[in-house]
Amino acid sequence: MNTNVSNSLENTKFHLRSDLHVVRKLWHIGTGLAGLLVYFISGMSHTFIAQVLMGLAIVGFLVEFTRMRVKAVNKVVIFFMKPFMREHEKNSMSGFPFYALGVSLALFLFPQKIGVLAVIFLVFSDPISSYFGILYGKDKILPNKSLQGTVAGYLTCYSVTLVYALFYVEPSVEVLVFAMFGGLIGAISELLSELVDDNLTIPVVSGLGLTALNLFIPLF
Repeated sequence: MNTNVSNSLENTKFHLRSDLHVVRKLWHIGTGLAGLLVYFISGMSHTFIAQVLMGLAIVGFLVEFTRMRVKAVNKVVIFFMKPFMREHEKNSMSGFPFYALGVSLALFLFPQKIGVLAVIFLVFSDPISSYFGILYGKDKILPNKSLQGTVAGYLTCYSVTLVYALFYVEPSVEVLVFAMFGGLIGAISELLSELVDDNLTIPVVSGLGLTALNLFIPLF
């Protein structure tokens, strides 16, 4: 990589967390949907997919640790990933390995249908909550979370749960109640990303909550 390109990358201004950054959100949804499509049409077991993703997560963490210590590696990563990166990720951990790890753990730890639903929460609720929170988030409930973004996340997870459940069971009051609580679980899991990367908290916390909910309202 020549000096001019190197200096250009050093001086490039990346998106902040408070920016809308539509390309990143579309990338998040698109890669998630692609993975789900491969899963549903390939016939591969969820445990095999989980193993592959765990491998990707390990490789991802190795690359992240390496690029934070080796400037030349970091420049290469930034060169290819700059449309999707945020400013703070130039010299710190990005979300990719957490995304792979979160999906892998959801598929490993929870019953198949619950694990997949938790992954769908991650694919849709995170970018949609962020989108509405950035555009309309006037009422802060946490430093980086707004009431408006949280409501958008709730409605997203509620809708996803309702549609997903109707693929497996007949319409009923139980399905509606499950979806209402499912939306709440998804919204809470997104709020907890103030403490840990949301690519990890959403699928894992949602998986735990949905598993517990399924004990009381056994849909899956």
